[in-house]
Amino acid sequence: MKVEQVRVLLSHKEIKEKVRELAGTISRDYEGKDLLLVCVLKGSVVFLCDLMRELKVPVEIDFMAVSSYGSSTVTSGVVRILKDLNTSIENRNVLIVEDIIDSGLTLSYLCENLLSRNPGSLRIVTLLDKPERRKVEIKPDYCGFQIPDKFIVGYGLDYNEKYRNYPDVCVLLEFESGL
Repeated sequence: MKVEQVRVLLSHKEIKEKVRELAGTISRDYEGKDLLLVCVLKGSVVFLCDLMRELKVPVEIDFMAVSSYGSSTVTSGVVRILKDLNTSIENRNVLIVEDIIDSGLTLSYLCENLLSRNPGSLRIVTLLDKPERRKVEIKPDYCGFQIPDKFIVGYGLDYNEKYRNYPDVCVLLEFESGL
């Protein structure tokens, strides 16, 4: 990583502490219940792994891949399911694990889709939230950090499939003045 390409917004240490805090709250809320974590690929996988290791309730995981970005830095508004769940969610406690909520279009579509499958409950946990970019009204049940309107990478988030492996959440300086 070239230092001049990114600026650290949230350090890995800050993220780890917040994930532990979120897991504690979620574990209390789901005490005595089973929980299905639905990871939104690809960006959320790092968050999912760290979160589920901190949870103190029985969990299962499944994955969905949805896209509204392609190789762009802004959402197209057209959501496509690229990979669907392998398991039924009917009457199950489902927690969508999201890396970032930006416009909300993708997550809104995903929630509507999953609600049509009659889960017992459906909630959202996101590591990052950019409420000022919202185009539809959607609010996470659990939120790690509200962040400014910057294009970010790292900790699973990418730009053209690069930067996912960075341990910190970083502002990609190439786009800092463009957003």
